[in-house]
Order: sequence, then structure tokens, then C-alpha cells
Amino acid sequence: MSLKKERIVIKVGTSTLTNELGNSNLHRMEELAMTIADIQNMGHEVILVSSGAIAVGANKMRLKEKPKSMRMKQAAAAVGQCTNMFLYDKFFGYYDKTVAQILLNAEDIMQEEKKENLTNTFDALLEHGIIPIVNENDSVSYTEIESEEKLFGDNDMLSAVAAVLCNADKLIILSDIDGFYNKDPRLYKDAELIVCIEEIDESTYELAGGAGSRRGTGGMRTKLQAADLAASQGIDTIVANGGNPKVLYEIVKGRQVGTRFVGHRD
Repeated sequence: MSLKKERIVIKVGTSTLTNELGNSNLHRMEELAMTIADIQNMGHEVILVSSGAIAVGANKMRLKEKPKSMRMKQAAAAVGQCTNMFLYDKFFGYYDKTVAQILLNAEDIMQEEKKENLTNTFDALLEHGIIPIVNENDSVSYTEIESEEKLFGDNDMLSAVAAVLCNADKLIILSDIDGFYNKDPRLYKDAELIVCIEEIDESTYELAGGAGSRRGTGGMRTKLQAADLAASQGIDTIVANGGNPKVLYEIVKGRQVGTRFVGHRD
């Protein structure tokens, strides 16, 4: 039985792309590139939404701690984005794949003309077998770094926005947690994984925790908000652990991994 060819948005967070020292996790990045290249070889179209620029940049700048001032955060983002794209270009190049960089900020999706241009750019790249790599334009977009209630939330919402812009079939959010639980598994040993959520309502949000990992900024709430947006546009969303990128094979084949938020059009 042949797989249905899908347009898939995959989001990877800072905790997936870096190690405990804040260095780029080269093994995982290469494995991610290999797996995505293989999935594209199966006939699927893939968009990668990648976090990690500030963390990687801060490490490369040899900063002793995560930058706190806006100017240093933006400087770290500029350095880290360059590093990440160099590595992605290198690793995807091993598997004969071409990548493209797309940097977004809130304005780009709020203005209809810019939004239409973005959709056309995504379509053109995908039609030519190119893998778009998307990140927030942190070196310019100060409001997203600064605000407590970010629009994009460590790129979780950005991945949902990209999925909607691209008219994706599936959104996969890879994190440092196995999925959505009925309580925080880092605090409660009896926490249970919820494998499927048909409807996201207020009670679902009440289950969502706050902070994410030490190296990232997005918690489960931002992932839930992303799933809510994508699902409302008919896009199935899967939240799973990115520790082993090969889990993407199982998800693409439709097998149960992590938590699936069922897409439906309101």
C-alpha cells in the first residue's frame, strides 16, 4: 500500500538541537537532516521550522550565561542563525538536498500582501524540491523576544502559522517531552500520556504547564496554542519527543506516536 503524499511542517525546538552545554547537537542535527531527506524521497513535501539561534549564538560568542539585554539577544540570534544554516546546508547536502532560509516576524503574517508573497515563495520552493527552513527573525523582531506572551512562543506558533500558510496536511512538533500529559510528568510520576485529543477546550488548556526546558522558551501551553490554530484549519498536529528524529518515520506512516490533535474545520 503506497503512502499518501503529504505536505508536512516539522518544528524542532532548542532542546532538540543543542546539548546541555548549549553546543549544537551535531549527531541529532545530522540524523534529523537524513530522516527529513528520506521522507522527501518518499514523495512528501517538507518544511522545517527550526529554533535554537539565540542559544547557539550565545554559545559561539562564548557568553557565560543566556543574554538578557535586547541588543545581546539579537546579536546572539544573528550569529546563531548563521551557524544553524551552515550546519543544515552541510548536513542536507550530504543527502543531495537543497535548503532555503526564510526568516519571519509578526508583520509578515499580518499584512495580506506579505502573507500572499510568503505563500507563493513556499509553493515555489516546494515545487522545486527545496526544503524551506523557517525561523523567526530574532535579530530584527525585538517584540517577539521581549514580550512575555509571545506571538510565536519559541516557534511553536510560528510552525502552526507556516502550516496554515502552506496549506499543510500535517504539523509535527518535536520537543523534549513525549507528548501531552494529564499532568506535568516532570513533577508527577503518575502522569499519563494523552494519545489523542479530538477537541481543544478550556479544560485542555488547564492541563497545560508553563515553562519549557532550560534551553528553550516554549512550554506545553504554546504547543497547545499551535495545535489549536492548526487543528482549526483542518491540519492534524502531533507533539512528540525529538530525542530520536527517526520517530518521524512512524508519524508519517500514521502510527501512534506522542499526542495527536485531530484537525477539523470550524
